[in-house]
Amino acid sequence: MAAPLPHLPRSAGRAAETPAPSQESSGDLAPSPWLAQRAPLLPPAVPHSQAGPRLGPDRIKKKELDVLAIPSIPNPFPELCCSPLSSVLSASLLPKATSRKKQVIKVYSEDDTSRALEVPGDATARDVCQLLILKNHYIDDHSWTLFEHLPRIGLERMIEDHELVIEVQSNWGIEEENRLYFRKNYAKYEFFKHPMNYFPEHMVSLSSETSGMIGHAQILQMFLSSSTYPEIHGYLHAKEQGKKSSWKKLYFLLRRSGLYFSTKGTSKEPRHLQFFSEFSSSDMYMSLAGKKTSGTPANYGFCFKPNKAGGVRDLKQLCADDEQSRTCWMTAIRLLKYGMQLYQNYMQPYQGRGGCSSLTISPMRSISENSLVAMDFSGHRSRVIENPTEALSVAVEEGLAWRRKGCLRLNTHGSPTTSQSATSSVAIHRTQLWFHHKISRDEAQRLILQQGLVDGVFLVRDSQSNPKTFVLSMSHGLKIKHFQIVPLEEDGKLFYTLDDGHTRFTDLIQLVEFYQLNKGVLPCKLKHYCARIAL
Repeated sequence: MAAPLPHLPRSAGRAAETPAPSQESSGDLAPSPWLAQRAPLLPPAVPHSQAGPRLGPDRIKKKELDVLAIPSIPNPFPELCCSPLSSVLSASLLPKATSRKKQVIKVYSEDDTSRALEVPGDATARDVCQLLILKNHYIDDHSWTLFEHLPRIGLERMIEDHELVIEVQSNWGIEEENRLYFRKNYAKYEFFKHPMNYFPEHMVSLSSETSGMIGHAQILQMFLSSSTYPEIHGYLHAKEQGKKSSWKKLYFLLRRSGLYFSTKGTSKEPRHLQFFSEFSSSDMYMSLAGKKTSGTPANYGFCFKPNKAGGVRDLKQLCADDEQSRTCWMTAIRLLKYGMQLYQNYMQPYQGRGGCSSLTISPMRSISENSLVAMDFSGHRSRVIENPTEALSVAVEEGLAWRRKGCLRLNTHGSPTTSQSATSSVAIHRTQLWFHHKISRDEAQRLILQQGLVDGVFLVRDSQSNPKTFVLSMSHGLKIKHFQIVPLEEDGKLFYTLDDGHTRFTDLIQLVEFYQLNKGVLPCKLKHYCARIAL
């Protein structure tokens, strides 16, 4: 009596019932995905004279069926079969392989130095920023941003972290001198932290379905996920198409379907609303040119430009009356266009993309606050100070020692001296990243605006009106304010003060460090300094 057949997998059973597969259909009968992705191993050619006895067609057919009837063994290492480094390519990997084609891009910094990078075609703006951070050993505080700069028409926009850089460049014209800039933008996701600064009550109205008082956090949630989208409304200056300097002040409304303006005062009736722009096929830019050069009613212009290359005639230009109004409109339009993607960018700054493995390097190397430890080098062998109290006392002691050394200045001949008046030309503050030497008031405002109107963004510069004084320029409440730093001389010693001598400092470094910890006479503490970095 014949022994019972062993239980076979369903795929193997089907294979046993069918005739021997031909060369064309062999891929459909593969017993496991692992075998389908492996190239067939061909035995070395054997001379006919050395070959053993040849099998007949029936015996070959029976042997093939026996092999196919063997139960499939699951692959314990599936990730090795689809490795991009494998020399064996399957049809399913071909589209991914084409998307990995690398291209060279050129990125500029604010001092006009540049760096060429070879990036894959699916590299996002965040991937490029991470690559530049690692190559230049910068601290990653989640504020580094890539900007698209269009000098010919005086526009600039922030490239969102999830946007593909090669796709942005593909929209540029051949003769255009557009650039990619790499710098910090502290206001990139600030509206998630302090929405009350970005959505003033007089510009936001809720639908009739919403009842009761709604906080700013709830407004953000409505922007992201609710069907009852909050309506942004207010006056904007719009440039009429085809006219060089004709601007008209209209009442605008932002809704889910797009941006509208009223043809009759502030009426919101559908018959009085006229469509102005949608955002799926266009990008929003900030105008860099002032009202003197561009003819705008104010210095708070922005516009919509089609994704494809286009000139000034294709722009839909708007202008607000103040910075708060422009910031509200532009933030609401960003939320309307990208929605939850913006929140994901904000919450997951380090999450890499599966298709960009070459750039998904751990960014922890560039965050010095998370990698530095207190060390003791006083003995013959160095050691890590694990006791927090001991580490704090060492830090205080080193700070006092640095202060004592800071009292020694270098004169023009390079020898140490205790006289501060003899070394005024070699001031230690000139080496600080927050000091910008001889820049104008307008240039200081431009730098702060570029890096984000967040409370506490600051820089220190020489005063143009009084050569012996300095100016502290800082951002607060979406406005840029300037405070004069006055030098005082008493008993042959030089001091610096912001409050008419009530609080005195021996140098500008002490002054900046004090106001980073204390508000004092300033509207807020100094938080982020503006720096021109070099690539």
